[in-house]
Amino acid sequence: MAKVDPDATSEQEEQLAELEAEPVPVAVPPEILANTLPEYVKGWFARVRAGDAGVLPVVVGLIIVSAIFQSLNSKFLSAGNIVNLLVQGSVYMLLAMAEVWVLLLGEIDLSAGFVGGVGGIIVAELVSTQHSSRPWWLAIAVALIICALIGAFHGTIITRLGLPSFVVTLAGLLGWQGVMLKILGNGGTLPINNKIINDLANANLTTTAGWIIVGAIVAVFAAVTWRRDARRRKAGLVAPPLSFTFVKVIAAAIAGVVVVLICNHNRGVLEPIRGMPWVLLIVLGVLTIWTILLARTKFGRDIYAIGGNAEAARRAGIRLARVRTTAFVLASFTAGIAGIIYASRLRSVSTNLDGGTLVLYDVAAAVIGGTSMFGGRGKMIHAVLGGIVIAAIDNGMGLQGFSAASKNIVTAIVLLAAVTIDALARRGARGAR
Repeated sequence: MAKVDPDATSEQEEQLAELEAEPVPVAVPPEILANTLPEYVKGWFARVRAGDAGVLPVVVGLIIVSAIFQSLNSKFLSAGNIVNLLVQGSVYMLLAMAEVWVLLLGEIDLSAGFVGGVGGIIVAELVSTQHSSRPWWLAIAVALIICALIGAFHGTIITRLGLPSFVVTLAGLLGWQGVMLKILGNGGTLPINNKIINDLANANLTTTAGWIIVGAIVAVFAAVTWRRDARRRKAGLVAPPLSFTFVKVIAAAIAGVVVVLICNHNRGVLEPIRGMPWVLLIVLGVLTIWTILLARTKFGRDIYAIGGNAEAARRAGIRLARVRTTAFVLASFTAGIAGIIYASRLRSVSTNLDGGTLVLYDVAAAVIGGTSMFGGRGKMIHAVLGGIVIAAIDNGMGLQGFSAASKNIVTAIVLLAAVTIDALARRGARGAR
């Protein structure tokens, strides 16, 4: 109930009463109100015209990038190169998912690259020869806990002292790079002497196991999606039409079959190499858990609310400091996973880790995928798609022999285009209101 000015005239009081009595319209995406698939598609196009393009730009961009590099080098879309691209891009995807947590709040984390490096060092140190009796899972757990504590430290400074996240995490970038140099020494390298840790990014499932696991994933996705949409329809709540639910399930099944076929193709030169890489399942697992946390929990709703309007969220009773600090904890925790995967792929950790470039790539991946830098809009799948785009650009230009400078220039252009699309989308959304 709004407060009435004691000096207001009777006419003003009547107008205020009318406004309070009028129901507040709830904005529902037009395609969700559709009863048939054509109506759903029509509603979706209406949203795109209004500025909410979703993942459409990144999907179109990925198709264009693939077409260009395939025309330049016929090996780009070969099974071996696609799998290699996905394995290389797994670090970008994980770091981008770390960045999504803070971007949704309108913040940024520039320390993620070197926080991940610290996580890799801890794992390498704990499974080294002198600590060979320590199990691999304990080393990973300790590394991730320490990375989470680093995020809590950053988040506490930002929320309790009111310092800009840009400054705090920039200090973190320099500080954690210094920690790495202190531990490893200039030019130092710490090898990883544990087969399981090294296999995280280098081993493959058997061809049969790939089919079984992907089949189980698709079956679970189909059951959950179908049951959720059916329950909403039965309860009279807004839900996509039955035909669209069916299309989603079929699309997931086709995607799973394609991925398994590509991964099970022989990629070896001197000896056969087949099967889905372990790291793809790790990325998928992180994506699934973080998506559920964002979309199905109160914490996730609080994240979006704060990113959309922090003052309104505060007045609604959301504890801003706790939610924002937790977001930085999750960002650093995810960065720790990325750092372990990076170290696993190289089978070592060294001071050559370019955490500065990695963090720029992870921000670029998240934004290119569709996460808004202004907060309040984005999903974890955006980070994965953006990470694939970044990996495709890096891989494709590498096949053509382009220099690192050229890769950075092209990535910068793609990032600028993505931010421009984001800004235009926000402007279009405001104009549509």
